[in-house]
Amino acid sequence: MPIQDALQEWFTSFVTFLPNLISGIVIFILTIIGSGFIAKWVQKLIKKRVENIEILQLIFRVTRWSVLIVGTILALDQVDFDVTGFIAGLGIVGFTIGFALQDIAQNFISGIMLLYRQPFNIGERVMVADYTGEVKEINVRDTVIETLDGELVIIPNREVFENPIVNLTHTRIRRRTIVIGLGYEQDADRAEQLFLDTIKSTPGVETDPAPTIRADSLGDSALMLEALFWIDQQKDDFLQVHSRVVKAILRTAEENNINLPYPVQTVLLKNLSE
Repeated sequence: MPIQDALQEWFTSFVTFLPNLISGIVIFILTIIGSGFIAKWVQKLIKKRVENIEILQLIFRVTRWSVLIVGTILALDQVDFDVTGFIAGLGIVGFTIGFALQDIAQNFISGIMLLYRQPFNIGERVMVADYTGEVKEINVRDTVIETLDGELVIIPNREVFENPIVNLTHTRIRRRTIVIGLGYEQDADRAEQLFLDTIKSTPGVETDPAPTIRADSLGDSALMLEALFWIDQQKDDFLQVHSRVVKAILRTAEENNINLPYPVQTVLLKNLSE
């Protein structure tokens, strides 16, 4: 009877296929259970070298999904699924999506590199991509900076990674430069010594390296002096110490009758007879 023959053939095929089906299900279940354990194990190994929480979480997710994908492919292979064609299809789809979302992918990869290299940390002041401010967040796609004006700027990680990064708070001391215009009629050596003593006695100025003053150039109306000094920014407010030094130099100039001239222009008047 055709129906009995068909049922018999189906039952025989099912019995033959059953071990493969059970094997695929077992592999898939073990993959789901084992992916978490493997990801935690890899995360634990990496944690000895990497302290950043976000990159550890990223490693955990990537490892877990990688195990899940490999386990799923092995499980599908047990039930005679066309894995080769499936992977080829995924490759074409992945290429299409990757081309369409290449900017997102570039930001993502740049974010991973930034999290691994750690050129700056949250709370540090940096100069990057024409912005200066304090780092508030470091994500895998973007970096958030609060500028000195209190504005929140979200910078794509690709721009952060491709541009020079100046970390303003990573080092202990920083140097500041103040340009002083000294009248040509003044005693330059005396003025330099007075200003140097003033800078040395200003609170917040480091003694090692010691402050220095040097003649820089001959300006239009003054001899241009350059005062160089260092500030320990981990102990003192960088901009506040700079402000103290500027005001102290002005006070010293007033007390010692040292001329700090305004820009001077010479106007020649000619009497043209008619």
